[in-house]
Parts: sequence; C-alpha cells; structure tokens
Amino acid sequence: MRKKEFEGLALPHIDSLYNFAIKLTRNEGDAEDLVQETYLRAYKFFDKYKKNTHIKAWLFSILRNTFINIYRKKKKEPEKVDFHSVEQFIDKLTDRDNLLSKDDISNDLTKETFDSEIKSALDELPEDFRSVILLSDIEGFSYQEISDVLKCPVGTVMSRLHRGRKMLYKNLSEYAKKMGYL
Repeated sequence: MRKKEFEGLALPHIDSLYNFAIKLTRNEGDAEDLVQETYLRAYKFFDKYKKNTHIKAWLFSILRNTFINIYRKKKKEPEKVDFHSVEQFIDKLTDRDNLLSKDDISNDLTKETFDSEIKSALDELPEDFRSVILLSDIEGFSYQEISDVLKCPVGTVMSRLHRGRKMLYKNLSEYAKKMGYL
C-alpha cells in the first residue's frame, strides 16, 4: 500500500525534478543520480510526509538539500578526470567521416553561443538567486511553493527573484545589445 501511494504521488513529478537537477548539476549523469537519490530519500522518509500537502515542493526540497550535501562533499574531494569523455572528444576531432558543412557548424555555433551566454549568466548568479529563478521562471513554481522548497519566507523569495532577475539583466544586457535585442 505504501509503495503504490508513494508511486502515485511522487512519480508524476520525475520530469520536473530531473529538469531542476540538470540546472543544478549541469550534467546529465549527475542529474540522474541526484533524482534517484531524491526518490530513495523520499521513499525512506515517506512516513514523515504530511498528507494533503504539496508533494512537489516536498520532493524539490529533498532534491535541493541532497544537491547541497553532495556539493559540499565534492568540494572537499580532489577533481576527477573522466578519461572516457576525453577519449570520445579526441575521437570526434580525428574522425574524418563526421565532417559537417560550414552551414551546419555555423548554426550549431550560433545556438551553442546563445545557450552558453544564458547558461553562463545563470551560472554567475549566487546559488540562492539562481535556485529561485530556476524554480519560478523555468519550473513555474508559485512564490509559496518556492518558499516551501527553500524553507524561507515568501517575501524573501520575491526579493531574491527580483534581485536575481536584475542581476541576469545586467549580465545579459551587453550580449543583448551586441545581438540587437536591445
């Protein structure tokens, strides 16, 4: 009974949890691990979940806290190099059968540059502001839901969202002018 109840309540949110995990970790493998760890912890402590409350906010809280704990651990460890990824990158560079046309490369570079500008502007934000912007503008959470996830007052959420957006505007304004958006 507990398993079916958990699955019915928690599993519908797996995609939005994964999207948020990707934004936090910036890596698909780490995001998958983070979501898996989140569901393990949520299931383990499902008896502590208060029925008829917002389970999505509860799951996002677990995910964010798990991310913070993992991030703290990783900060203390020396950086590791994934040799498999390096080998794949070198193989792609040396593989003459995968040559692209100039138009393909140009389109890919334009999209990558645009995406990387936005990603780097988001990455430059302090964690508190980045989390609020991601939850509000990307995931569509209400102020109250963000407040529940981050365990801070709604006024703080609103303030961080406003200040975070101002920082993003400042970080992206030069890029927007250069590209002719402003």
